[in-house]
Amino acid sequence: MANVTDLQTKYSKLAQEYSKLRAQNQVLKKAVVDEQANSASLKEQLKQRDQSLRKQEQEMDSLSFRNQQLAKRVELLQEELAASEAKGKKGKFYEADEQHRRQEAELRSRLSELEKSSQEHQSIVEGLTTKYMENTEKLQSDKARLELKVQTLEREAKECRMRTEECQQQLRRCQTELNRQVKQSSSVIQEKVPFNDTKYNDYNSLNVPPHNRRHQLKARDIAGQALSFIQDLVAALLNFHTYTEQRVHIYPLDSSIEPISPLNQKFSQYLHENAAYVRPLEESFLQLHQSITEDTVTVLETVVQLKLFADNFSSYTCFLQKILPYQLKSLEEECDAPLCTTALSAKNQELQCDMKKVSSIFDKIQNYINLLALPSVEQNALPQSSSSAVFTQLAAFLHSLHDAVKEMSKHYNQKAALEQELPTVTQKLCTTTECLVGSLGSLTNVTGKIATFFSNNLDFFTSSGYSPKGSTVTLNPLQAETMLAHKKKAAAYMEAIRKPRPQSVPYKDALSNQRILTSSTESREGLAQQVQQSLEKIARLEQEKEHWLLEAQLGKVRLEKENQRIAELEAQLTAALGGSLNSQTTQNHQEEETGQKTAAKEATLCTSLVGMLCTTPSVEHVGDEDKAVHFHSECRALAKRLALAEKSRETLTEDMKVSNQNITRLQDELTTTKRSYEDQLSMMSDHLCSMNETLSKQREEIDTLKLGSKANAKKNKGR
Repeated sequence: MANVTDLQTKYSKLAQEYSKLRAQNQVLKKAVVDEQANSASLKEQLKQRDQSLRKQEQEMDSLSFRNQQLAKRVELLQEELAASEAKGKKGKFYEADEQHRRQEAELRSRLSELEKSSQEHQSIVEGLTTKYMENTEKLQSDKARLELKVQTLEREAKECRMRTEECQQQLRRCQTELNRQVKQSSSVIQEKVPFNDTKYNDYNSLNVPPHNRRHQLKARDIAGQALSFIQDLVAALLNFHTYTEQRVHIYPLDSSIEPISPLNQKFSQYLHENAAYVRPLEESFLQLHQSITEDTVTVLETVVQLKLFADNFSSYTCFLQKILPYQLKSLEEECDAPLCTTALSAKNQELQCDMKKVSSIFDKIQNYINLLALPSVEQNALPQSSSSAVFTQLAAFLHSLHDAVKEMSKHYNQKAALEQELPTVTQKLCTTTECLVGSLGSLTNVTGKIATFFSNNLDFFTSSGYSPKGSTVTLNPLQAETMLAHKKKAAAYMEAIRKPRPQSVPYKDALSNQRILTSSTESREGLAQQVQQSLEKIARLEQEKEHWLLEAQLGKVRLEKENQRIAELEAQLTAALGGSLNSQTTQNHQEEETGQKTAAKEATLCTSLVGMLCTTPSVEHVGDEDKAVHFHSECRALAKRLALAEKSRETLTEDMKVSNQNITRLQDELTTTKRSYEDQLSMMSDHLCSMNETLSKQREEIDTLKLGSKANAKKNKGR
């Protein structure tokens, strides 16, 4: 257990470390995305700067071309000037010389400005390149750190698998030890433990109460009377809801003349579904009545059909809660009718209060019926004293229901009398109202009968017809089954003693034969179970082995494909880098070749998992676009590595989950094995108790025969 605790602690630490790494991975992903966005923005800036540089170069070319034209023109002018000087005309040509000098000065100043802006652009490009290099180094360091953490997690996962295997081996040893202890305990119980269980008196089969036939006949008679009352109640409720639906279609608006309100339409729709909630009450109670026979044990703990009746009663109570708001709104609409008098409005308000009260009482009765049905689902859920209190409260609320229904029937009678005095009342409305009042009268009668019936039989409901000897606890289903089994055994014994008896076996031989038969049966069953469990485990382990072999083969294939793809990418990148450098060297002048050779000596190499990137401190010989492309390829490679790291992390997480599931499954198997051994021990104790009872009866018969023989001997001596 300590190893399992350490393993769980290790798993929790691994889970925490994994959550931290996952958070860091999210941060790195976000950083990569931000850097990609920055790279895109910087590319746009570079394009804009390149465009401005091209424009400025074009302007410089045009200016230089213009300057050449001007120089040629100056030469021509100088020649003309020389010719004109020869002729003696000096004034005009002096002014042209001055103008040429001014234009030349302006062009030179503009050229110096363009050179300054070019230098500024060059410095910006250098700064961006430096920033790219720093980001690349940072991402490479983060990638290396993540790879180390992934390797650490893989090692820890392997250790966890090894510990899981150790735990499985320990579990097997524990199962073997438990089997040995069970066998040893069984032998000790058979040889040395006495039959009477003095520590747990409730488990002794001698405490099982006798079967009470009179109680069963009384229970069946009461259930039959209750069934007739339930049938009358169901008929009254069906009539009440049906006539209420008919009345909604007639008053305050007649649906045959004009459409009724949407509220009453919905109310009518719900009332039309009343049979689906009312009729299951009769059907479930009929099943309850049929389950109570002379050969059964009828207590709250064994009446399983009571739970079905309670569920159906709860459904009908929910139906009443659902239609209650519509009933109240319908009465409000009747009050809003033009011909509704003050007295009629008062009666409608009284009926609203009555309906609320009836719905509330049904809800409380439903709660008590659910409490009575609870012991059949859950043992020891309702003690004897609590069940008596529940029956008493249920009887009181049944009387309250009768009073509430009686009051509602009285108010409906008064309302019907007031409605007949209205000038617009129709014969259809009168007939429907009379039927509705009649259904309420039937409902009043049946609720009164149910309340009286329940109160008259309250002593039977609160009494304990069955209880173990010397115990105040209620009868549980196991004791009920034992009771019925003893009843069948007694009936079979009485039937057997009427027949001629075969030759009996000596008592010692019978005990030895029974011990041999029991031990052989138990050993055969135990060995069969062990063989079956071993076969299942072997099959499961073979399936797991095949699964992991397939996973390993798939992993090798994927690794080979990834290595091949990386090699192809490296070759393509190397070829691309070599081609770009050769094209640049052929375009440079012969005077710059010496500078390139010296700069190449100072060049540095940036390596990554994709390939090798050649960078130089000077940016005069490598294009900005090539650098941006290299940086983008590096970012993509890092993103792929991050995705692979995430996939491997997810794989490790799934392995951890599988390990946890295996541990949980093994713990459940251990618990199940312990529980089965405990059940076997309890069955053995029950068997020993029954044997003790048989022995005690035989001893009593022997003692009786001895006393009879002694008395006969004394009589003979006296004679």
